[in-house]
Amino acid sequence: MPSGPLAGERVSFTGTLASMTHREAQALVEQHGGIATTHVSRQTTLLVVGEEGWPLEEDGTPSVKLQQVQHWQEEGLPVRIINETDWLSVLGLDAQRQEVHRHYTPAMLSQMLDLPVGTIRSWERAGLIKAVRRIYRLPYFDYQEVAGARRLAELLDAGVPRRQIEASLEKLREMLGGNDRAWGQIEVLARDRKVVYRDNSGLIESLTGQRLFEFEGEPAAEDVPETLPLAPGSRNVQTHWTADDWYEEACRLIDEHELAAAVDALRLCLMDQPGRAEAHFQLAETLYRMDNVQGALERYHMTVELDPKYLEAWTQLGCVYSQLGQPQAALDAFDVALDVHPEYPDAHLHKAELLHQLGRSEEARLHWETYLQFDQRGPWAENARQRLEELEDLG
Repeated sequence: MPSGPLAGERVSFTGTLASMTHREAQALVEQHGGIATTHVSRQTTLLVVGEEGWPLEEDGTPSVKLQQVQHWQEEGLPVRIINETDWLSVLGLDAQRQEVHRHYTPAMLSQMLDLPVGTIRSWERAGLIKAVRRIYRLPYFDYQEVAGARRLAELLDAGVPRRQIEASLEKLREMLGGNDRAWGQIEVLARDRKVVYRDNSGLIESLTGQRLFEFEGEPAAEDVPETLPLAPGSRNVQTHWTADDWYEEACRLIDEHELAAAVDALRLCLMDQPGRAEAHFQLAETLYRMDNVQGALERYHMTVELDPKYLEAWTQLGCVYSQLGQPQAALDAFDVALDVHPEYPDAHLHKAELLHQLGRSEEARLHWETYLQFDQRGPWAENARQRLEELEDLG
């Protein structure tokens, strides 16, 4: 007779697991006495719901497996639905439970969720996601919250009605419990789709960049979207704007990929507040995206001169110096970041990769190992594991 905490259980999974792949999860089921199945059936006794994003279909409805199992529950069949965290608790896998709720930097999330770093920063500015902690200026985010926001954004972008998504989330809450954070995220996403700005040719929706048509006649007040101030270079430029106004406008323009206009707005911001480190950093990031590497390098340096503990700026300096073929300057920049924040994962990984390129892989070992303490599932983690395996093979 099978033994273990899952003895007698027929287990299936739905949604994307945050701690491992479905194949790895199925292997764990077998190791702990249960039977893993790809599909649900009337013999299924346990359905585990993954916690990376929301288990919603392309039309915004709960996953097919969830709907089927809920129907069987209503018929009286003894099938349970639990979330990934509770399933890991049953197996006593505390390390994996911690992985589900681990916190990540913007750069790490960018790699793991295939999102531009700028998108993550814009989501934070909009209130869509919130940093769970900060080390100086460096934000760390909850992986689940960002993954959930991405899924909701994908559904809304695909044209799924907001009411459908909210109804599905209500069903998921009834099945699994949870908080109301997703409703706030939908509100932000829906609001952003109603914010427009005007240029010389008319109105543009801020989130999608779609051109809007204007017709004669006064629309009802509730149908009029909020209109942002005019972009630099357009007619009736706001000459009375403050540095904060120009900075916010620059961030909006960056989000809309209007990089040249964003540079102008950031320079106008810095004319009024030349000591604003975050504006110098955003200018550096924007110039780098425009392939102006030397200009970006200068602005990253200005950023750390104004704020010597600006971690992301030090790491970007290291990356730029590495790109320019100045490895010692790059290593020095990474070392400063690690002196400020010894557990900064991004700096450990970038330093390890540079040491590896310099033929100093043994020195890189500690930095790859340190990085893996903070990330076990992303592409950077996979790369670090491969590097360490190569070292073991050589040894």
